[in-house]
Order: sequence, then C-alpha cells, then structure tokens
Amino acid sequence: MHRILVTGGAGFIGSNFARYQLKHHADREVVVLDKLTYAGNLDNLRDLESDRRFAFQQGDICDPAAVRAAAAGADAIVNFAAETHVDRSLLDPSAFVMTDVHGVNVLLEAVRELGVARFVQISTDEVYGQVAAGSSKETDRYAPRNPYSATKAAAELMVHAHHESYGVPALITRGSNTFGPFHYPEKMIPLFITNALDDEPLPVYGDGKQVRDWLFVEDHCAGIDFVLEHGLDGEVYNVGGGNERENLGVTRLILGLVGKPESLLRHVEDRAGHDRRYSLDCGKLHRLGWQPARRFEDALAETVQWYRANEWWWRKIKSGAFAEYYQRQYGDRKVLEDTAGD
Repeated sequence: MHRILVTGGAGFIGSNFARYQLKHHADREVVVLDKLTYAGNLDNLRDLESDRRFAFQQGDICDPAAVRAAAAGADAIVNFAAETHVDRSLLDPSAFVMTDVHGVNVLLEAVRELGVARFVQISTDEVYGQVAAGSSKETDRYAPRNPYSATKAAAELMVHAHHESYGVPALITRGSNTFGPFHYPEKMIPLFITNALDDEPLPVYGDGKQVRDWLFVEDHCAGIDFVLEHGLDGEVYNVGGGNERENLGVTRLILGLVGKPESLLRHVEDRAGHDRRYSLDCGKLHRLGWQPARRFEDALAETVQWYRANEWWWRKIKSGAFAEYYQRQYGDRKVLEDTAGD
C-alpha cells in the first residue's frame, strides 16, 4: 500500500496514526481528510507539514464529493472520523448518528465505487457494553448503553453489510481507552493532567471504581497498522492494552506524577448510563503476531511530561468554547461528599 487516506486524521488517534505511518513506512504517502470540528486541530499535524509525503484536505466524511476527491488514488482508507465523547453524545445524539453512521456509509460507497483495496473502520470496546466478568471477544454480541457506543455499533453493522453484500474489502478494529500526546482535554486523562497542572479540581464520576483497559496511543497505532497489513477482510480485531485500572487509581497516579495533593480529587454525581467495566480479549490479534509494547505507568509518565512541555497546545483549547462546555458538564454536578475521602 503506497497511498493511505486517513479520515479524521486531525484528531487525537488519527493524527498519531498519520505520524506513525510516515515514521515507519518510508515509501508511504498519507492524505488526511478532516472536517476540523472542535476536536480536529491542525496543530496536531504541524510537524508533518514539511514532509512531501503528507497532504491535508479539509472536508466532511458525510460529503460524497469531498470523500471521492480525497480518496482518489488511495490504496487504503483508515477511518478515525467520528464524534467520540460519551458525555457529548448524551447532550446531542443526532450529531453522532450523522457522522458515525451516515458518514461511514458514505466512505463505504466511495470504497466500492473507486475500487479502494482496503478499508479499516476504527471502532471501540464500548460496543460490547459493560463487562461484569471476563473479557469481550470479537464474537460477543453488541450491547451499547449510550448514544456514542450505539452509533459505533451501527457503523460496524454498515461495514459488515457492505462486505457481505458488495464484497467491500473492509475490516474493523475495536480499541480500548487510548491516551497520549494530542489527546483533546475533554477526556479523563488529559483533563485531569491539565486540571492538576493548574491546581483545579479533578471531577471523578461516582465512586471512581469504573474499570477501563488503557492503551498508549503509539501502541494503538501500531496495532491498527498491523491489522492494515495483515488482517483478513471481513474480520474484527480487538486492540487492547492489557492495562485494566480503576478510574480512581489512575487519578491518583496522575496527581502523583504531577506532584499535586489528593485534595484536588472531587467525587461528583455520576453520568447517565456509565458503563462499569470494559475488558478486551485480544488473543486473536496476539496470535496473528501483535502485542502492545509499553507499560502503562511508563506511558502515563511520558504523557504527563508531554502536557507539561506543550502548554502552547492545550491552553488555547481550554478556553472559549471548551470552557463553556466544561461549565455545562461539571458546573452544576453535585459533589459527593460521602465518597470524597475514598
């Protein structure tokens, strides 16, 4: 594969994936197509602009003309374009249906019309819903519990339908919670790092005992790249970090790494439909030959250091519209004094 179209490539994982492609494949060209919504940021791609193998096009995956223009000559499309934040999906589900479902259909139609050799849909472990015990396998049923995960599940069904009905050469990866550089600060780890750096409270939902499997973004990109190269059409692959941690424990690790007291920790009223635990069985991809390389604690320390060194990136994000969103999301949320000492 010589030319890769990365849709949503100005976002968090997409921009890191574009960077990974150029770093690890000397003969590869990368085109990024991104609408540049609130989480799409050209600053995420600033260091790639001088690379002659890189090109950026602004456009919406819901726009067939923009997609066809960006996909012309592409050997593969890797789709990161999505509305991704559960909290925002609870406030405005319609935007998620449009991008996460209709947009994926537009991309699949372009793959079919242009004869693109491979399409990889980037999905999430959240399509399995919460997992009380054990770990989710690729053959487990869908059980989404919020609008975000429901639209990602619907997108997967569109991918399966196009593969079965039209023979579209498509694959799906389901990633676990990802963190690292350029992570938009509405998500837990970057929000808590930047809040701690500014001595602002860290709002932990409920008792903080929710469990997530954490995956460093470079490992996630490596796993997707491995599927792009070695995966089988029509298949689904879990891409997890094998680092299950309670949110409260991660919060305390962040405070320790930043050097701030646990008095900044605030238990707040939980959000609606908050899944208690996610866990991925990644044996399928491991047997194919891929494993994550980074220890969680080392990767988290590296992430904290990145945010310390790149205030230019996140400070301008956490003003204006973000500040308004943050106030709407957390401003009136009840503080749970009875769990504050946990």
